[in-house]
Amino acid sequence: MHYIYQFMIEKHIILDNVDPVMFYGAKNANMQIVKSLFPKLRIVARGQILKVMGDEESAEDFSLQMEKLRHHLLKYNSLTEEEVLQLLRGEQTARINATDVLVYSVTGRPIQARSKNQQKLIDSFNRHDMLFAVGPAGSGKTYLSIALAVNALKNKQVRKIILSRPAVEAGEKLGFLPGDMKEKIDPYLQPLYDALEDMIPSQKLQEMMEQKVIQIAPLAFMRGRTLNDAIVILDEAQNTTTAQIKMFLTRMGANTKMIITGDTSQIDLPAQTRSGLIDAMDILNNVKGIGFVHMGKEDIVRHKLVTRIVEAYDHRDKTTLKTNLKTNE
Repeated sequence: MHYIYQFMIEKHIILDNVDPVMFYGAKNANMQIVKSLFPKLRIVARGQILKVMGDEESAEDFSLQMEKLRHHLLKYNSLTEEEVLQLLRGEQTARINATDVLVYSVTGRPIQARSKNQQKLIDSFNRHDMLFAVGPAGSGKTYLSIALAVNALKNKQVRKIILSRPAVEAGEKLGFLPGDMKEKIDPYLQPLYDALEDMIPSQKLQEMMEQKVIQIAPLAFMRGRTLNDAIVILDEAQNTTTAQIKMFLTRMGANTKMIITGDTSQIDLPAQTRSGLIDAMDILNNVKGIGFVHMGKEDIVRHKLVTRIVEAYDHRDKTTLKTNLKTNE
């Protein structure tokens, strides 16, 4: 008679970088499926730690399968019951077959180019270390730029993301606003927070910001820094002065890409001050390694009324210009 001895072990699996609530599923539905497919193992889920007890071979297989689920959730921000079943059976999910997706939103929505010029932005980013993306509100230039940065971070192409904006509206009024400097500046940086919160689960985003993997700061805070191994985005660049944008562009360090976005129709600088964005595009137009993408009304991906509003204002501006020219004749 032959006896086969199986040594029982206890293994701890850390669900690093993912939201355990999303991993376990609503009312632990995902874990119920997992447990049903590994009946020989005792599985206990607590926070971000999965504790499994059983024979060594089964526990090791379980660990590999959980890593597969964790990787799927990390990449797609989604892990449905159907996807759990497909992955544990060795099948591909519908998401794996998707192409041209930069990242997935926290709701599992694919984020990708939705117009020709948005695709040009992505292509230009891949070809150049510095990119200027200019266009009207709602054309997706900032949102897509942040998606490119998150994609690069997830793929370990860079170690950090740095997002900046000029707080030009604040001017000297900052001193009169309540709170510390962060509380005074944050309202002007909120659109950047909004985009990040749409792409990275809140708990993970908070950790990344605490660890300075993702940094959001007003333009003035860039002075004196050398930005290495990063994707750096300057938003609302039309509201920089020539000196400010030159200071920003010369912060570029090793293994760094910069994206500068702006809307030249929404300049909030004093009337006699030339926009640094317009100045930089004129000066750097023929510099090798710098890309330029111009977006238009056709790229607006917000509510359809936004396109109509932009067109109405453009029409008014053209009419006013014609009237002024006739008056001056």
